[in-house]
Amino acid sequence: MNWPLWVGLPLLVLLYYASRKRTQPQSVQQVPSAVATSALKAKQTYDAFLVVDVEATCEEGKNFAYPNEIIEFPVYLMKWKDRIGGQASQLEIAAEFQTFVQPTWRPKLSKFCTDLTSITQEQVDAAPRFPEVLRSLRAFLVEHGVLEKTGKRRLKFCWATDGPWDVAEFVVKQAFISQIPVPDWLAGEALDVRQLVRNHLASNSKTVRGNLNISAQLGALGLPPFVGREHRGSDDAQNICRILQKLATEQVPIRPNLHINLRRRWAWMGKSGQILEDKI
Repeated sequence: MNWPLWVGLPLLVLLYYASRKRTQPQSVQQVPSAVATSALKAKQTYDAFLVVDVEATCEEGKNFAYPNEIIEFPVYLMKWKDRIGGQASQLEIAAEFQTFVQPTWRPKLSKFCTDLTSITQEQVDAAPRFPEVLRSLRAFLVEHGVLEKTGKRRLKFCWATDGPWDVAEFVVKQAFISQIPVPDWLAGEALDVRQLVRNHLASNSKTVRGNLNISAQLGALGLPPFVGREHRGSDDAQNICRILQKLATEQVPIRPNLHINLRRRWAWMGKSGQILEDKI
């Protein structure tokens, strides 16, 4: 049968589009972005991290058993930017706290200490003492919703440091010298970022050599070099933040791996606040 032209053309168009629809791949579907990206996020059980890297008095040739006094106390509050249902991959710096601290046992800084940290005698002489620093830090944590006004934890957080020394040792020493108890919000569990990086590299069959300081961690994780001056507390802490951000994007669970032992004692510790010079 010969169809009139005005009937045949529309019919051919309909048949063409019907055939294209049947041949489309059935597996090509739009997946909601939240579902697509959730597989790339680790389960993160902590709300926030307080990244700290203190600087302390030091003498050339002395080791970590020395009665160091804290002279710089920086803290960077880090929170999740994209945490949904406990899963997250993006950490950001939400607030910063930094202060120098005036030493009291040996208030005169050694040349070795100043050369190492770049912290000057004038800076520590004008700074508050450790008990006042803790009061200011607590006010900072209350202001940013980390602690209640009573000092009780409002968020689930942990302290994060490069190695086990800053909170577990330097703060414990300083509290003894200052004759004050370590606050509950400074006690408990902490995160040794250096050990976390070491474990992460080992799980990916990457060779780990040396003491894996902050610069080495940055290099091992493929990050740009250290920003700022090494052995300056605020700069060290900012670079630790960069390391945590990288680990988060690589789906590493960020959680404590270190216990803060408030009963830790050194041979030079006499009665509360007393330093036995002959034991140093």
